[in-house]
Amino acid sequence: MIRCLNTVNDQIGAKKKRPGYVTYLGTPDTAQVNTLFNWTQNSGTQMWNYRASGSVLYYSFQGTGAWTVCGNGTLTAGTPVVSAGLENTLLVSQDGGTTRHTTNGTSFTDTTSAPAAVGLIDYQNRIYAAGTSSSKFWSNVGTPTDWTNDSSSISIPGPGRLNGLMKVADRSVTSKNSGVMHRWDGFNLIDMATNLGPTSFKSVGSVEDYRFYLNRLGVFGYGGDRPELLSNAIEKQIYNDAGEGIAGTVFDNAPGAVHQYQYLLGVGTVTDDLTDETVADCIEVYDYQVNEWMNWKFANRPYSFLSYRDDVGVQQLIFGDNTGQCYRLAGTATADNASTVEVAMEGVIHMNTLLDKKWNWYRASFNPGCAGKIQVALSNTFTKGKKTWTDLGPATDGVVEYRFPVGARGKFLFWKIAEAS
Repeated sequence: MIRCLNTVNDQIGAKKKRPGYVTYLGTPDTAQVNTLFNWTQNSGTQMWNYRASGSVLYYSFQGTGAWTVCGNGTLTAGTPVVSAGLENTLLVSQDGGTTRHTTNGTSFTDTTSAPAAVGLIDYQNRIYAAGTSSSKFWSNVGTPTDWTNDSSSISIPGPGRLNGLMKVADRSVTSKNSGVMHRWDGFNLIDMATNLGPTSFKSVGSVEDYRFYLNRLGVFGYGGDRPELLSNAIEKQIYNDAGEGIAGTVFDNAPGAVHQYQYLLGVGTVTDDLTDETVADCIEVYDYQVNEWMNWKFANRPYSFLSYRDDVGVQQLIFGDNTGQCYRLAGTATADNASTVEVAMEGVIHMNTLLDKKWNWYRASFNPGCAGKIQVALSNTFTKGKKTWTDLGPATDGVVEYRFPVGARGKFLFWKIAEAS
């Protein structure tokens, strides 16, 4: 298979159409939704979803209440918000902004002496903050609002400035916009001797204490030792000789999240220079369970993601666009907020030889009732313009058998399953 759009894995070796989505709550403003995050109190009975759009931070109680402006929720417009919780207290901050905290989830208070931060985590019963230059700070033990007593900082060496902070394998890990990474255990600072850190901290997603993120050289996984490249299969969509991969500026702010073992990364419009097919507003999807990549395309480009457990215990995925609207992926939705979901799978069969071949029959198995249409193209090259697609028929019957047109010859057989409804 050389192309796969808007599918998910189903059972072993099978694929089906991905779910669609519906609108999530209203639009309190029309600005781009830069950040989505969730906070659940220690009681486990009260939680809030938050969105940062324009110059305002909003909350939704239990994730179902209307978006409401947070008390003291004025922000620097267009700058992502970072957050961390400790001792039933939530802290939020921004690059160049003010660090604030809340204990009731709705109204924030400026946190005295706390630095402006581009990253916040809870670690060793403190809040750690990646400052807006090259210093990492931490709060007093057990008191996330105390940045005066038993609070200190450490300077992170290397070129560039800090761009984020994460906790992996019981270590506090910093990275800089140069890709430099350091590990801190509370006593020792370890230079990881790499420049493969995240370029966009909005892209960081996690599953089972393992992190995924975007770097200019690809999508990497990190489990506490060395970053490892995961994206060999889609490197042509990240960068290629034609310059049709991810746009340079996207590397700094691409949003990502893990939802039910799938890592989603919004990268904008890309063109694979193998198939010469363009995916507008592409979402790179990595299935962690089977180590496989796919492309999704939403009718509304995501600028932020959030996977969270809702008030009845169901894991939900929401995302925000650039018009102030948020959406919820819904297993029962068959459209993208009333827009058609296009599915396409394309592959090539060459029989391990470049000799000319005569093709006689096409046989395949589908779920009975599948709405896909089967097409084939015979060619002697991979050039998109030289593929002439011929309809073989529908996949409705489940097990299908179609005879090729008379004189069907060529070195490569390209096949495509397509559907749009």
